[in-house]
Amino acid sequence: MALRDYLNEQLLGIVASYQSTGVVHHIGVVYPKRNNQLQIFIPRGHALALGSLVTVHLDNRTGIDELDAELRVYRTSYKGRVLAAEDNWVLLEPLEYALIHGVKVVDGFTAPGYAFPADSRPERALPLSPLHSIPPVEPKDNDNKVGVLTTLAQGQPHTTVLAFLSTAQDDVFLISMPDSFKVQQLRRDPRCFFTIDERAKFTFEQSIEWNYTIMEMQAHQVPASCPLFEQVRRSFILKNPWEVGFFLSPALEMFLLQRVSLVCSGQAVARQQGESR
Repeated sequence: MALRDYLNEQLLGIVASYQSTGVVHHIGVVYPKRNNQLQIFIPRGHALALGSLVTVHLDNRTGIDELDAELRVYRTSYKGRVLAAEDNWVLLEPLEYALIHGVKVVDGFTAPGYAFPADSRPERALPLSPLHSIPPVEPKDNDNKVGVLTTLAQGQPHTTVLAFLSTAQDDVFLISMPDSFKVQQLRRDPRCFFTIDERAKFTFEQSIEWNYTIMEMQAHQVPASCPLFEQVRRSFILKNPWEVGFFLSPALEMFLLQRVSLVCSGQAVARQQGESR
């Protein structure tokens, strides 16, 4: 089966790439082809060049008010390369993807000879959270169960969908296992981006940028010994009671993402000096 058989013939996608001007996120309308190439329409235009490496987060949430207890939607972080670009359109060929439904990989692809770039950057301990108690939680995001984290991996960005807790000050709390790829990337570069998919509240027919809030973030560790850890864990369980078993795991690590800036679709955010593309 092709990706379009799982994801539909038209859906919204988060398109992340490294460009000469910095890290760029676009929100685009994605048309998966039978050969798993992606034709993407980016309403506000783009500066993607032939051969550019692009990561696209895809899921079939459109028409679903919220994710259910077992995340029963299809989703993937699609690593691709630009084959053609004209006006507001771009065509990607697949390099690698793993299609997930619930917690199971149901399909995948790796192009012959492709391997995700090796990363020689050392992992370092994240700065500790400057917060010691939980701020007021943002009530408007209570029905919005998951967001998309973009970490600044070597070669091209990496995207991950995961549960989150947000505050009125746009802080975002995440919980993950310490050996996950996204956590390894945060330890190499604590700068990241978090995109809140607002489709729990808006419809596909509205302007597509309205469906997403993109934020540049700085990651911090929340130690298990800090009172904030248990306060946030309780709030996670109240928001996502179906994940109580996961949230109570003693192996979990907790992270605070503090907002640096709001980012518009198509806006370049400069990378730090010395970061490789």
